[in-house]
Amino acid sequence: MDQQTWLNERFEENRARLHAVAYRMLGSLSEAEDAVQEAWLRLNRIDSNTIENLRGWLTTVVSRVCLDMLRSRKLRREEPIEQRTEPSGVLRKDADPEGEAMLADSVGVALLVVLDTLTPAERLVFVLHDLFAMTFDEIGPIVKRSPAATKQLASRARRRVRGSPTSSNANRARQREVVDAFLRAAREGDLEGLLAVLDPEAIIHIEAAARIDAPPEEKGKARELKGAATWAKQFIALARGFRFVQPALIDGSPGLIFAPQGKLAKTLIFTLANAKVTRVEVVADPARLRAFDVAML
Repeated sequence: MDQQTWLNERFEENRARLHAVAYRMLGSLSEAEDAVQEAWLRLNRIDSNTIENLRGWLTTVVSRVCLDMLRSRKLRREEPIEQRTEPSGVLRKDADPEGEAMLADSVGVALLVVLDTLTPAERLVFVLHDLFAMTFDEIGPIVKRSPAATKQLASRARRRVRGSPTSSNANRARQREVVDAFLRAAREGDLEGLLAVLDPEAIIHIEAAARIDAPPEEKGKARELKGAATWAKQFIALARGFRFVQPALIDGSPGLIFAPQGKLAKTLIFTLANAKVTRVEVVADPARLRAFDVAML
């Protein structure tokens, strides 16, 4: 077997793991594929005989490529809108929406949303240590920090991902059960199941920005409906086939987030009482979404 064939086979053995690392760092299927491809190109530009640990070398290269991409992304966010050359949210020609949806479902859109609030270094350290079990000694050189400083980054990131301990684990588990039941009923079109988790007097408040199908005379107006029986069936009609939706804590309250490509686009914030949903607030205003503190539920 010649050297190039051997190298091709070793790279393919590592491709799935490299792609998994890159996707969790970037939250984008196409960008993750770009990062893995860049690692392959760099591998072919050096003498592979000088690499003692190919798996570790490839992980380091992909991580550094992702770190550069995250930092570039952060800089673009800070640019005035009129200076940006690429509109936000535009899919690439080679994008795979279905593949993106399946991957986001498997990873968890809530995790992707929370990771997007971290600094590039925090995100990288959290992904490599907490999700892929790399040591701080291994991660430190990638972010150019000591192992102790790298551990501090991971601790800060972990607190953001888990959220503030505003309630007990048992209470959070009960909240998760209610939110899961609500989401399951909505996805499956189970009206009885949805009504079972709603308080009979439950209110749904839909802010103006979330009313994409509002009639012309109601454009720009919020809408509020009282009584679960008055709005549950209509909600199911809109919610069936929910994708990129997952339970989360939003400013400490349980709810659901809608986050295509890991980007927060809409939230449903629940008020609970006696294991029932008494109020649902639907928020889609970008300014409000940016201000939310989202954590895993």
